[in-house]
Amino acid sequence: MANGELILNGGPIPAADQRDPAWQSPPLVAGNQTYGSVTDTVCKIAETKVQKTPVGWMIAFAISASFAGMFGALIGYLILCGVGVWGNTAPIFWAFPIVNFVFWVGIGHAGTLISAILFIFRQDWRTSINRFAEAMTIFAVVCAGTFPGIHVGRVWMAYFLFPIPTTHLYMWPNFRSPLLWDVFAVGTYASVSVVFWYMGMIPDLATLRDRAKGKIRQIGYGIASLGWTGSASQWRVYEKAYVLLAALAAPLVLSVHTIVSFDFAVSQLPGWHTTIFPPYFVAGAVFSGFAMVITLIVPCRNWYGLGDLVTEQHLENICKILLATGTMVGLAYTTEFFMAWYSGNGAEQGAFLNRMFGMQWWAYWIMFTCNAFIPQLFWIKKFRTTPILMFIISIFVNIGMWFERYVIVITTLERPNLPSSWQAFQPTWVDIGMLAGSFGLFFMLFLLFLRFLPIVAMAEIKAVLAHEKSHHPHHNPESSH
Repeated sequence: MANGELILNGGPIPAADQRDPAWQSPPLVAGNQTYGSVTDTVCKIAETKVQKTPVGWMIAFAISASFAGMFGALIGYLILCGVGVWGNTAPIFWAFPIVNFVFWVGIGHAGTLISAILFIFRQDWRTSINRFAEAMTIFAVVCAGTFPGIHVGRVWMAYFLFPIPTTHLYMWPNFRSPLLWDVFAVGTYASVSVVFWYMGMIPDLATLRDRAKGKIRQIGYGIASLGWTGSASQWRVYEKAYVLLAALAAPLVLSVHTIVSFDFAVSQLPGWHTTIFPPYFVAGAVFSGFAMVITLIVPCRNWYGLGDLVTEQHLENICKILLATGTMVGLAYTTEFFMAWYSGNGAEQGAFLNRMFGMQWWAYWIMFTCNAFIPQLFWIKKFRTTPILMFIISIFVNIGMWFERYVIVITTLERPNLPSSWQAFQPTWVDIGMLAGSFGLFFMLFLLFLRFLPIVAMAEIKAVLAHEKSHHPHHNPESSH
């Protein structure tokens, strides 16, 4: 800096140009938003009267609720008729239910990563998308938790999933089983995620309470906001608790899907017992979770006019994470084949060759194309900054990640060591209906969240807005609350 001029590349930049946004990182809150406009933009979504609910929301809710109802009906049909209504058969005792379970647990990973780890590292760009991701986490875990309970065969004995050491049971839970570890891991993950999500909403729920017109809304939001007044002492306690919860939740990003991977990695089956599974599953979970964030946030950003709060910078950062984790997943696919070849183990080599060229070859190549090749398009800036293109890619990634779990589970079990036991898997209409029904349940819960709760963290965005005022003087966040 000399005489009011910034020196760059050996030449001065005129002082008048030093505040030019071209020389600065893009703002995380666009459109000259104020504190008041942020509040109005977010609150008006939940404040819409019931009779004025958007037609598009009603149609989407009707469709998703129909699929969720079908899901419930198929669970009842399963309980009435038994697991024979699935395509599971010897030796393919694990099929769609476990595939769906692992898929939905993976979807829920982005919420904890965005909320906890990015918060600990003070990444301000998380503030506009963390509420979407946190809600997505809760609803994905709800979908995931449904499948172990109905996969035990006799669903009235689902309590065998829980660690209840008592002599009154016919069978004690096996504490050395990774299936029991899942109960601890997913249960802890779900409970911490719910608390973290709810706690982050308390200041925003208080804002909705103060703006509420009807008596029912005032009472509902008043109870939910737990008496929040926004005093300095409350903020001090709140921020301490939020940091502690973030520190508690951060290890769950690694632990949950690591333990889910142990369901496979601790077995003796060729294609499963491999040490690459824990990091491979974690990278894949973050990959699929961020893809679902894109799938959800791009339409919501357009429908609810959130373009100034969820900017292209937010979306581009998510795409960069998708590019990084997609590359990790592609590397893991390649490493698996290398290790099978390098081991010299014929059974291991046969398992991976069957994945690529066996009866389910089409599933493998869908997986590899969607997860390893298509995300490489994010090297091109146009794909990282065009919402419709990143939305399409995110759909392909979600498809590919479901097929990844399908390939891992089905193709391995189809070809056991005894050739006379080889069997081809064919899903039944119940399998496909439950998969579609789980998506219906997920989207129904997400649509209810969009309709009645603050979908963007207003309090955190206002903190970012105040910070950006010093970096982008053309912003004027000062306004009445």
